[in-house]
Amino acid sequence: MRLARFSKEDTPQYAFVQTDEADDKDYLVVLEGYPFGGQVRPTGERIPLDADGVRLLSPVIPSKVYGLAKNYEAHANYMFEQGQSTVRHAPEEMVVFMKPSTSVIGPDDPIVFPACSDDMNFEPEVAVVIGRITKNVGVDEAMDHVLGFTCVNDVTLRDLQGADPMWTRAKGFDTSCPLGPWIVTRDDFHWRDAAISFTLNGEDVEKASGTTANLIHSIPEQIAFISSFATLLPGDVILTGTPDASGSLKPGDEAVVHVDGIGDLRNVVVRA
Repeated sequence: MRLARFSKEDTPQYAFVQTDEADDKDYLVVLEGYPFGGQVRPTGERIPLDADGVRLLSPVIPSKVYGLAKNYEAHANYMFEQGQSTVRHAPEEMVVFMKPSTSVIGPDDPIVFPACSDDMNFEPEVAVVIGRITKNVGVDEAMDHVLGFTCVNDVTLRDLQGADPMWTRAKGFDTSCPLGPWIVTRDDFHWRDAAISFTLNGEDVEKASGTTANLIHSIPEQIAFISSFATLLPGDVILTGTPDASGSLKPGDEAVVHVDGIGDLRNVVVRA
């Protein structure tokens, strides 16, 4: 099942996204209620996804976003080879960072290249969306707390990441967390082995691709670890890590994250 947040005539709403077998087109089945910890029901209204005035929004506005750094061995090696890390291999312990809710944008929203940086990078990833209050859960029960998954671009200011002792500016600037296009619910997504890819200006960036099968710390392990020190609320998001090489973005670039089983997340870079 696909769960979307959209606007029509500037009014945000939630909907299931369903494909009509008769015309093979996607439709928004509009919902009443709040899907994160609450009950929803169809209103009876059905809107074509490509209808005039309809725009997909970030599928969730989380209270907080956590991310895992160097959670693939290939990405740790890439960072070392680029001179952006002094250690070739991924750390044994999880390295966790945060992004604020103001960093979140949705599909087709612009990524704003801030004036404080000269080196913006893309990082395509799978994002976990929490479905209920999660605190001190074990690995075996962690997935029971997941609503679903979406695409994310963990946009990073690489020069500031190296210059600042903390990653607050590098990872947490406005528009640094594009999410979307929708949430695919947990049982409808092959999260153990989901293929991730990335295109830049229509060209496949093969080196940036990978699969969640190569995560160093699994998704249940991430949820259990983060919930050991912080309470995760419904709608909170975990960025699971980028699989391999990242690369530069510049104003005018079109960045598209693709995750098999979810879809495409497209954003264009603009200069502040």
